[in-house]
Formats: sequence, structure tokens, C-alpha cells
Amino acid sequence: MKRTLLISAFAAVALSTPVHADPVKWDLPTAYPASNLHSENLAQFVKEVKELSGGDFDITLHVNASLFKAPEIKRAVQSNQAQAGEILLTNFANEDPIYALDGLPFLATGYDAAWKLYQAQKPVLAKKLESQGMMLLFSVAWPPQGIYANNEINTVEDLKGLKWRAYSPVTARIAELVGAQPVTIQQAELAQAMATGVVNAFMTSGSTGWDTKVYEHMKRFYDTQAWLPKNAVLVNKKAFDALDENCRQALLKAAEAAEKRGWELSREKTQWYLDNLGQNGMEIITPSAELMSGLSKVGETMLGEWLEKAGDDGKQVIDAYRAM
Repeated sequence: MKRTLLISAFAAVALSTPVHADPVKWDLPTAYPASNLHSENLAQFVKEVKELSGGDFDITLHVNASLFKAPEIKRAVQSNQAQAGEILLTNFANEDPIYALDGLPFLATGYDAAWKLYQAQKPVLAKKLESQGMMLLFSVAWPPQGIYANNEINTVEDLKGLKWRAYSPVTARIAELVGAQPVTIQQAELAQAMATGVVNAFMTSGSTGWDTKVYEHMKRFYDTQAWLPKNAVLVNKKAFDALDENCRQALLKAAEAAEKRGWELSREKTQWYLDNLGQNGMEIITPSAELMSGLSKVGETMLGEWLEKAGDDGKQVIDAYRAM
């Protein structure tokens, strides 16, 4: 009798004790090192997701292309090999014109303009991602793009024949228009490419220049502020829909904070990167009027080409941007 009562008591305790399921686990790959401003922002984002969900949602961040290489991340999210991932939108310009937009030179050259372009672009971008089984969680701009080289570059003609690092179809097209030789190199491979002479000029941000220690190989940075490309954090739509309400709200709230923080961080660190490149022996150069005029013409050509490909959606985005 006593034994029966004891078993009943244990059963009652077991039934009254809440059962905690294992936390939801996601993977989030990015192509950039832990020290990069985007990776720092993502590290804070995954921490906040865990905190806001009360420990029910645990995202593992994989930096420096350790889980998937940059060109593979979008496909990994689309196929749910990774439930979330960070991509550089312009890497996928060959898939659809909307991915190329914020890589067009001199369309949006400062943070305020880049933010407006993002707002105009977002509905079309979200619709495209949805058609591919994904959703846009948030997006953050890189610092403005400039030219790294050892050569003196006073006009676009000075770029002819240089081995030009192309990290996207957009940067490859710039190389073609200025007569340089495009060589496809992702950030994780850039230091080796410079050391071995595979590339001797390219356009990228002060952030990438600092992360890859460009100053060890090149001595000039021409601060053209040509464009501010964006990274986007994507999630697999089925994985998102499978989340309970607590986890979903934690993800969305943390994403909203990460977007705001990321843009502020990018803006704040722009001058820091240039200052530190300069302290490591790199000459930070204000481009000549001739160089800027030539690059602006490249931008006009590329915008015209983009509008032809993008059709009505493209015209709608540009009209909305210019109306802001």
C-alpha cells in the first residue's frame, strides 16, 4: 500500500512538472572573419535571439566561410542545409537584376542615400526571395567602396590592363568597362591572391581592406565612395514557419535591432578603417576630378544596362528611390 502511494506521488509530481523541449537549433553561415563588422553584428544578433527566446532558440554562427563558401550560402539556405545565412547581394547579380542594384556605381554614394535605396528595393527583393522559398530578415550596408592599388590612378585609363579582383558580376562588369582584367576572388582568398600577384587592383570597402591587411601588399587607397553594397541575412521560409510564436518573435525582434545597430556600426567604423589603414602605411587619396568623372560615366552605363534588364520592377524601384 505504501509503495503504491509512493509511486502515485512520484507520478503526480512528474505530471505537474513542466517539460522543457530541447532548444531549436539553427546554423547561420557567413563568409567574413569574426573581426568583421558584419560578423560582430551577427554575434550580437544570435546572442539576443537566445536571450529573447528564454534559451529556446540557439543559432550557431559559422564565420569566415567555414561552413559554406560565399557563393554557396544562398543555395544552402534555399535548400535548408542552413536555416539562415548571410550573403552579399551583388554576388547573385546574374540570378536577377534586383541583387545587382546596390552595386551600381554612384547611384547611392552615402549612408543616407543607401538607406533610401534599400527602402525602395526592399519590396521587390522580398518578393524575389519569397519566390525562392526564403525571406529577408535584415540587411546592413558595407562602408563605401574605393580603389586599392599600387599604381597612380588619375583617370579611368590608368586602370587599363590591371589584374582587377572581381567579387561579383557587378565588379566584373566595372573591370570590363574600364579595360581591366577581371579575376574572381572572394574575400577569404584575397590575401593570398595579393601575395601571389594574382590581383593588383580592386574596389572594395575600408572594412575589407583592414580585414585582409591590404596595406601589406598595396600602398594606395582612392576614396571614391562609389557605392555601398549590402549584406542580407536570409532565412529558409519553411524553417521560419516551423518556429513557435516565442521563437519567431525573438528572431524578428533581434533582427530589427541588428539592422539598426549594423547600419550605425558600419557608419561609425568607416573613418576608423581609413585611419587605421593610414597608420599602417597606406596613402588615403582623394580621387581626381578626372577619375571621378570617368567612373561616373561607368555608373551611368551600368544603370542604363540595369534598367533594361530589370524592366517595370526596376523602373518602379528607381522612381521610388528618386522620389524620396
